[in-house]
Amino acid sequence: MSGTGPDFPQLLQDFFLQRLIAQRGASQRTIESYRDAFELLLHFAEEHTGRPASSFALSDLDAPLILDFLDHLEQKRGNSTRTRNARLTAIRSFMRYAGLRDPTALPVTQRILAIPAKRFDKPVLGYLSRDEIQAVLDAPDRSTWSGHRDVVLLLTVYNSGARVSEITALRVADVLLERRTSLLLHGKGRKERVVPLWPNTATHLRAWLKRIDRSFDGPVFPNRAGKALSRSGVRQRLARAVSKATEHCPSLAGRKVSPHTLRHTTAMHLLQSGVDLTVIALLLGHEDPSTTHQYLEADLAMKEAALGRLQEPKTTKPRFRPSKRMLAFLDML
Repeated sequence: MSGTGPDFPQLLQDFFLQRLIAQRGASQRTIESYRDAFELLLHFAEEHTGRPASSFALSDLDAPLILDFLDHLEQKRGNSTRTRNARLTAIRSFMRYAGLRDPTALPVTQRILAIPAKRFDKPVLGYLSRDEIQAVLDAPDRSTWSGHRDVVLLLTVYNSGARVSEITALRVADVLLERRTSLLLHGKGRKERVVPLWPNTATHLRAWLKRIDRSFDGPVFPNRAGKALSRSGVRQRLARAVSKATEHCPSLAGRKVSPHTLRHTTAMHLLQSGVDLTVIALLLGHEDPSTTHQYLEADLAMKEAALGRLQEPKTTKPRFRPSKRMLAFLDML
């Protein structure tokens, strides 16, 4: 890298402060994701080169090092392909910015921008049956403060189909319980949407709000310290409820149930109830219709019903007569 261009530490700082925050207005979640990617990359580069990150030039982060880092994420840290691709997205975004700031660095940045995202198999969507979700909702001990919170938390997630980040960001001011009850969710890309509440969910939320700090910006689902539950906190509370529910619902045994599984469950139950895909997309906050279409592809019962409307052709079953060649083959075995 030419000495006339900005040094690497300054370039990285400008990327976060000017590019992401000042120019693009990136969300806090995006900034945190990109920050984590570069913390991991710089720690890896320090071990790889034996030098402190503060001494790096942009040319030190060349394509071979980035490829080694991506392999490290999967092989040593056990990250999924999705996570690997997310880290690469952050690095590529920075390299595009670096190439604009310092054209002399283009040979380095272009080789990194040429690294493709890794393809991966998309598993069939996992979701819970109505009996399974009911067992999960019944699992927490409602006589305790944390159990009461968990019941309302899980019911609200199932009602709204909210992402875990939307639930942890939910504030008291976002819960609308007058007249038409609803939630104001703050989704991806700073997009907001309003989701109606079932009467039962609204009743549970009214009772729960009486047990917490009802200040305007207070979290709806706090931990014992009064701070908003973290993503890992929500996952832990859900895992505990699923473990308890398994005692009465054996089909849950061995199932991997995440907060996103509840979101899939909401979508599938809406679809099975006859709700149009476009309405489901609005409720879930999907921008791309193909994202919602995956639920239609995952519903085996709807596929079977569709085939059931088609008259099965009548065919005669031929009588099987083994050939002499096949019997000779079997004799040779």
